[in-house]
Amino acid sequence: MEKKYGVYICKGCGIGEGINVEKLANNVKGMVCKTHDILCSPEGINLIKEDMKNEGVNAITIAACSPRVKTEEFDFPGALIERVNLREFVVWSHEPNNEETQSLAEDYLLMGIEKIKKGDLPEPNILQDLSSTILVIGGGVSGMNAAIEAANAGYKVVLVEKEAQLGGFANRLYKKIPTGEYFNKPLIVDTDIDKLIKEVESHPDIKVYKSSKIEKTEGQPGLYDVTVSTNGGSETIKIGAIVLATGWKPYDATKLDYLGYGKSQNVVTNIEFEEIAKKGNGKILRPSDGKEAKKVAFIQCAGQRDSNHLPYCSSMCCATSLKQARYVRQNNKDAVAMVLYKDIRTPGRLELYYKEAQNDPGVMLTKAEVKGVSDAGNGNLFVEAENTLLGEKIKLEADMVVLATGMIPTTREPQEYLDGLALAGTKGDEAKAKYIEETPKPEFILNLSYRQGPEIPSLEGAYGFADSNFICFPYETRRTGIYAAGGVRRPMDMSEAQDDAAGAAFKAIQCIDHVSRGVAVHPRAWDITFPDPLLIRCTSCKRCTEECPFGAIDEDEKGTPFYKINRCRRCGTCMGACPERIVSFKDYSVDIIGSMIKTIESPDEETIRIIALVCENDAYPALDTAALQRKKIDSSVRFIPLRCLGGMNLVWIADALSRGLDGVLLLGCKFGENYQCHFVKGSELANYRFGKVGETLNKLQLEAERVQLMQVAIAEYDKLPDMINEYVERVKEIGPNPFKGF
Repeated sequence: MEKKYGVYICKGCGIGEGINVEKLANNVKGMVCKTHDILCSPEGINLIKEDMKNEGVNAITIAACSPRVKTEEFDFPGALIERVNLREFVVWSHEPNNEETQSLAEDYLLMGIEKIKKGDLPEPNILQDLSSTILVIGGGVSGMNAAIEAANAGYKVVLVEKEAQLGGFANRLYKKIPTGEYFNKPLIVDTDIDKLIKEVESHPDIKVYKSSKIEKTEGQPGLYDVTVSTNGGSETIKIGAIVLATGWKPYDATKLDYLGYGKSQNVVTNIEFEEIAKKGNGKILRPSDGKEAKKVAFIQCAGQRDSNHLPYCSSMCCATSLKQARYVRQNNKDAVAMVLYKDIRTPGRLELYYKEAQNDPGVMLTKAEVKGVSDAGNGNLFVEAENTLLGEKIKLEADMVVLATGMIPTTREPQEYLDGLALAGTKGDEAKAKYIEETPKPEFILNLSYRQGPEIPSLEGAYGFADSNFICFPYETRRTGIYAAGGVRRPMDMSEAQDDAAGAAFKAIQCIDHVSRGVAVHPRAWDITFPDPLLIRCTSCKRCTEECPFGAIDEDEKGTPFYKINRCRRCGTCMGACPERIVSFKDYSVDIIGSMIKTIESPDEETIRIIALVCENDAYPALDTAALQRKKIDSSVRFIPLRCLGGMNLVWIADALSRGLDGVLLLGCKFGENYQCHFVKGSELANYRFGKVGETLNKLQLEAERVQLMQVAIAEYDKLPDMINEYVERVKEIGPNPFKGF
């Protein structure tokens, strides 16, 4: 596009009092430059619109507040826009009317102008023949609710269930816990699963496949080709987005022989107990002899919160045992239910359900560590426990023992198999072949045609649960357009699963809408840019295909990469990975960031200048918040936002230091699943590349300490200024860059 530049500087929010705005404006040469007291006001917005209309301005630099605010006010369709953060990064975090503060503002403005000079107006890449049909895999409570929500919103839905009947585990339940308040209401109610099944099967916009499986999933959001194995044949369906709701299965109780499972028929799991109650229409008849069980012991966390079994809590077990205690008591007021727990966990309104159980004289609740279950004769059982509320060892006799075993996602076995296969692959082809031959192959669910494997990967330490980003994006997985819901995502009860299903269905709808408009799905949900590599220079090194967190890049038969653009989340990781620097976006590229860096100069040898490449998702908002708190940051630092630190290209460090800048600081997300990078592991990838920098710097006789990567969470805004200032002091101790002036 032919550009007509306009620069607009705001004086509001203390900017006019903190820097000399007129002097700043005088530095702008060869383009329209205007100031305004309150640029985000209707008058200020109209000033820009009038220049667009009368002067043809279409490349707009707005020097005002953070680009994270006033997004609606400073939205001018058809124009290229760059926001320069004078408020938070200059006047709110530095001393007012100071020479260095003024220099800081000038550098930020020059960088913003340089970026808009180098950039171009993005245009969406809209693929043709897109499908808006939503595939739901799994016909349990989560899957059926996801299907209903999507269909009621006006979308066609295909529901695939591997069993001959819809309903999942709910079919095996006798009753459920009512939702809402529990006072003066039945404490157990019908599951109503039959009504839900009927609603799904009779819905005109839901097509149900039972006794069916996914044979293959190819393509990308809006253009999936999903092959369903059904009725002895196969059928391929065009799909827009996918909800994975295949649920969970109970932990293998045969591993809990110390609790008597497998040794006595009268030791059962909580699911088996549900089936007993359902078969007896509420009457509890023990398996060994059919006698009514009048004393039932419930052992909580059976194989859970245990490093030898499941290290996590399965969330629903405590409430389930309290419900099952009602089964014991409802038909026989002389019956006793004994609940032995590590901790009772009944969050939210379920706490009231717990209190109702406490009020029942026939329900005994005690904290205890169960050490074993043994035969007491006549089919009865002894439960031995210690560390009770009274601190004593106890030995209880029960007619039956119920083990609250935990929830394992259906994705666990496939993930464990794939992890083992990957590990074997690192040991050579022979080890890999041996693993394949000796290890039973699990039943895969999605059977994806992705370079990275046939299933959704789980995060490290996530125990097989689908890898949704539980902090920021609870339904999105690492496979764009595929959303996890229900027990496959995390342990939850039926009520939570219903809400979870709605969330995943709406995310699938959002995905279909976004790809139809050619914008990124998430987290840059407004972004219409897309990677446009100069493939004529590609060396087929495979770094982009290997490092892309979302499998957006495939390779042809010659090994040349190509994008499946609707999978791309516009993080720029491929841009940082490419040693040839051939991957660019219209308004974000190696050249654009490098050119911004090159606008910064040190006025003399004694003046320290540092650039900080900043993750826009955690570090940038943390800096904004620190500024809001008026935290002070050394004025030698210039922040340049990156979409993700995974897009960091080593050439920027070389450019900065070769031009005489004294240090380069990288601010990225904290590593690991407890923090979770918006783009999976951007800062970890940056750290991997960064590990190669130190040796090179030392060879150039530049101290490796001049370049540093810091992990920062968005909530660490109070610590971040001190972290930066300490780094600056260290650079000052090292001294000026010897390349200054060359």
